[in-house]
Amino acid sequence: MEMVHSLIEVSTSLLSTGGLLYGFLLIFIECFLPMLPLSAFIALNVNAFGMIIGVFISWIATCCGSYCVYRICSFLERKYLSNFLGKRKEKKIIQFVNRFQNITFSELVLLYTLPFTPVFFVNVVSGITKVSKEKFLVSMMIGKVFSVIFWAYIGNSFIVSLTDVYSLLYIGIALLVAYGISKIVCYQMNIN
Repeated sequence: MEMVHSLIEVSTSLLSTGGLLYGFLLIFIECFLPMLPLSAFIALNVNAFGMIIGVFISWIATCCGSYCVYRICSFLERKYLSNFLGKRKEKKIIQFVNRFQNITFSELVLLYTLPFTPVFFVNVVSGITKVSKEKFLVSMMIGKVFSVIFWAYIGNSFIVSLTDVYSLLYIGIALLVAYGISKIVCYQMNIN
């Protein structure tokens, strides 16, 4: 246990000395390499820069990274994937693409809000299935706020927090608030 604490201290001090750019890059790179632990990186940012700045820099970085993944997949779909999928008439692929293309704004917000959603997969599929840029950006930015705050709140004591009633209550409230905000934004911006 002492080894884990010393590793956290060393990582936090490296981030502190490297500045906000290191914290940003850590989260940004994770968007392209989903096997990296986003929760640990957010916790490190919060430990290094404080709750408000750590959450803000993590949110900006994960939004920028997710948007880049979305744009790359959207470009690749136009260039290469549409021809490949057009030649393959597999029903399961076509059904999945059609189902995800028709995802509502609120459902997309909820996908990003849930802390255990494989966000890399959602970014890739959103780009491939031609989810509109406006719908993707707004839903991702709303949902990611709650997801980043969740991981910052959980921090180093993840397993203990899941058994805590207040953490579970926070997750439920965050989902309701995100859903409510998505409905308001959907109505105001006329996004379906």
